[in-house]
Amino acid sequence: MTGGVVTGRDVLRRAVVGQRRRLVGSALLGAGHQAGEALTPMLIGVIVDHAIAEGDSGALVLLLGALGVCYLVLSFSFRFGSRIGERAAETAAHELRVDLVRRVLHPAGGAERGRLPGALASVATEDARRVGVVLMALVLGFGALMGLLVGSVALLRISLPLGLLVLLGTPVLLWLGHLLSKPLERRSATEQEAAALASGVAADLVSGLRVLKGLGAETAATDRYRRISEDSLAATLRAARAEAGQQGVTLAVTGVFVALVALVGGRFAASGDISLGELVSALGLALFLLTPFQTLAWVNTELAQGRASAARVADVLAAPWAVEPGGEPPAAPVRGELAVRALDHDAVRALDLTTHPGELLGLAVADPAHADTLLRCLGRETDPAGGTLLLDGTALTALDPAALRAAVLVAPHDADLFSGTVADNVPGAAQAAALAAAGADALGADTQAGEGGRALSGGQRQRVALARALADDPPVLVLHDPTTAVDAVTEARIAAGIRDLRHGRTTVLVTTSPTLLAIADRVLLLDEAGRVTAEGRHADLLRDHPDYQRLVLS
Repeated sequence: MTGGVVTGRDVLRRAVVGQRRRLVGSALLGAGHQAGEALTPMLIGVIVDHAIAEGDSGALVLLLGALGVCYLVLSFSFRFGSRIGERAAETAAHELRVDLVRRVLHPAGGAERGRLPGALASVATEDARRVGVVLMALVLGFGALMGLLVGSVALLRISLPLGLLVLLGTPVLLWLGHLLSKPLERRSATEQEAAALASGVAADLVSGLRVLKGLGAETAATDRYRRISEDSLAATLRAARAEAGQQGVTLAVTGVFVALVALVGGRFAASGDISLGELVSALGLALFLLTPFQTLAWVNTELAQGRASAARVADVLAAPWAVEPGGEPPAAPVRGELAVRALDHDAVRALDLTTHPGELLGLAVADPAHADTLLRCLGRETDPAGGTLLLDGTALTALDPAALRAAVLVAPHDADLFSGTVADNVPGAAQAAALAAAGADALGADTQAGEGGRALSGGQRQRVALARALADDPPVLVLHDPTTAVDAVTEARIAAGIRDLRHGRTTVLVTTSPTLLAIADRVLLLDEAGRVTAEGRHADLLRDHPDYQRLVLS
């Protein structure tokens, strides 16, 4: 149910079908509870007519016992029916959250495009919860309908006109509630979109708070968030007004309807068409009918909000893949030959290059945009518009993205860290060697990185991120400017560490750092047009190629 055509109805159908056993059990128990509630006024009327009016103490005891059993049954049904229904709702919401996280983290990507992380979090929490509540609404709605049915049959036994009044009036009220829920559904969708945007912007601002302070842009950022937050508040208030209006009108019409039932029953009692006990039952049933009608009004509200949320969930699940997921695994063992043939994507035109197995290749790229394009294609964040990229002779597009990324790790220079210690961020058996090679051993494995690595300086974060990539020890490692935030002495140590630790494995250094390029077996120069214009050892290119000199020494 990912990366294809998925609708809000599909999401709701899957939630219902997946919890059908619990729903059936909960609905039956809920129906038993409502039936018991409807029968209670009938038993009281019978007690009035056949025990109290006739002074029959034996019948009184027997009927009171029956009333007690009725209360026990409806209490048991409510308790366990609600428990099963809530479990169904929470399980369905949890399964949706799992599906959403699986889709967002799928190696083929695409779900995150056009969405802030906070917006995705809102879909996976609030929207998934609302879809789960739909299941509880269905359970309670079924119980309410059963209560209406039993109450109507009971009224039919008391008086045919009273029963027909309820049976004919109930569908009209349900239809009216459905019409009133349409504006709420539209406004609920708008509300969730605005809330998700506000959440996403807030998370974005918090993650970039240090940068904003450095630029002195706190005021502009605050003003932006205030505008978006006010838009979200306005959307929420519109949705709340729609919900209040829908519930208010529904309850008002329901109250008038119940009052009409009571009035008709009273007139029948006054004319002698029904007994005193039957009048008590009719009035009790009229008051009881308020509960199922109120429940159905709530059900309409939750269904409207659930449909809107299901549509938002479906949008994420149906997001097109960023790259087509191939099915082939890389050849085993991975030799590490990367080949780029006539790459044509964004600003890069007709790029050709090849890495030899076990080679440490330096790529000095004049235009950072060209480097970014090449890295995204190598990491299969996107597939090129033209040309072919191959690993050991197999096109990357034919390989399973997850298996490819296990063989070819593209490590950006601005990688995020996780909360926890330095050791938590650099897992694996090669942790100690990787920390030493990246110059991060001096930090201490137990040093706290903080949320997003914010407890560390920029250079420390970069070294820990590099150590994490080295500890993974992939057959092919592509490093993008891994030392831009460190001093020259540390950079020289890191260069030697990379050279030693990656010996015999294919490594590509995309950088203009002369210290890193100096350790490469071979260096390629990509000019402003994205073409390879020079090839050789770093020292030779420095001596013989003026463009290379300007790029790496400027």
